[in-house]
Amino acid sequence: MRKSPASSKARRKLDQPETLRSPCPVAATLDLIGDKWTLLILRDLFAGKSRYRDLVSSPEGIATNILAARLEQLVSSGMIAARPSPERAGSSEYHLTERGRSLFPVLVAMRDWGLANVPGTEVRVQVV
Repeated sequence: MRKSPASSKARRKLDQPETLRSPCPVAATLDLIGDKWTLLILRDLFAGKSRYRDLVSSPEGIATNILAARLEQLVSSGMIAARPSPERAGSSEYHLTERGRSLFPVLVAMRDWGLANVPGTEVRVQVV
């Protein structure tokens, strides 16, 4: 049985030149962070959330299997780091790396664009 491109894509390191789908920087960036769940997880990490239970309780309602897969992708791409939780044995906390923090202006630009161009939007999660 042949695997779908999406499932094999999730298992490879997307930010290596030999595995890029395209040399276009827009396409390569979208391969790393271009789905809505990844961007919303990054938004929540910028807002100070760090635990799985906090991320899964975001208002958009991410499914647990999708959250786990996206966290794994973000860790493997170097956007976030997982550290053992000091509060709960066997649990991890997720923190933005320098590479992940460099996406801050991108998320701010998306927020500002949405506020200016999508009627009915409002800031409910404060990104610091």
